[in-house]
Amino acid sequence: MCGLQRDGRAAVTFAYGETELPVDRRLFVPDTIYVSGERWLEPLRRDEQPEAWDRLVTADQAVTTATDGDEPLHPHLTYPPGMGYVPLSSSSAPSIMAQMIEALELEPGMRVLEIGTGTGYNAACLAAYGAEVVSVEIDGGIAERARCALRDAGFPDVVVLTGDGELGAAEHAPFDRVIATAAAHTVPYPWVRQTKDGGRIIVPYTGDGCQYGLLALDVRDGEAAGQVVGDAAFMPLRGQRLHPAVQNNIEDWPGLEVRVTAEGQRLARPGTPLTAAVWTAGHRAH
Repeated sequence: MCGLQRDGRAAVTFAYGETELPVDRRLFVPDTIYVSGERWLEPLRRDEQPEAWDRLVTADQAVTTATDGDEPLHPHLTYPPGMGYVPLSSSSAPSIMAQMIEALELEPGMRVLEIGTGTGYNAACLAAYGAEVVSVEIDGGIAERARCALRDAGFPDVVVLTGDGELGAAEHAPFDRVIATAAAHTVPYPWVRQTKDGGRIIVPYTGDGCQYGLLALDVRDGEAAGQVVGDAAFMPLRGQRLHPAVQNNIEDWPGLEVRVTAEGQRLARPGTPLTAAVWTAGHRAH
């Protein structure tokens, strides 16, 4: 895909339906995943149901890898032991990953900032395509597991940082590309500031003008501008969660255009001036 040449690795791809990626997802998905029951997200353990685990992980679908079972987000509910109600981390469907990597317009040797390490699988695919990857994960436990998985799978050069992805990774900047694996309603300006002139930012967008979109922004002169180029439904950045009532009532503007500057984020319908400023708690200009 993308006409990329791998960095000396064996020319092997792994099929997920019609999608092919250069790394086996089974190396990264935890042995315990979560599936929907009648009401709860219930654990499915590899050692107990190996065929079911393998079938789900090798399919072209998202796999939930962590829930709010240990720290309930709905304290008024009585959580059964070991079960959760809200997914907190997942391995994205491979076809969505491929779509995002395609939109990234990646070339070997590029330096990439990934926001949201998760299992480490997306970072491994980027590295297999020849990128130098720095990934930021807000959950320390998830970050450590990803480091171990990346090392064991043969990608020890991927840098995994524990921290707030909205702040980027200034100590490792500048980057040629930024890719987020969690949805934003307001693109953090640090991502723009840490991207080279001529670089590109790919981020799932859930906010004013688009309920579930894939946003592609090109960086020029300290600003980023672009539009929604596809569909993408992702869990939000931890600091940018929307109330379900707000999210469910978002009006979609086909071809939504977005500009991000140090002063804020502006949105517009195609063909109209980018004058409708949008400021939210998720925006950080520092």
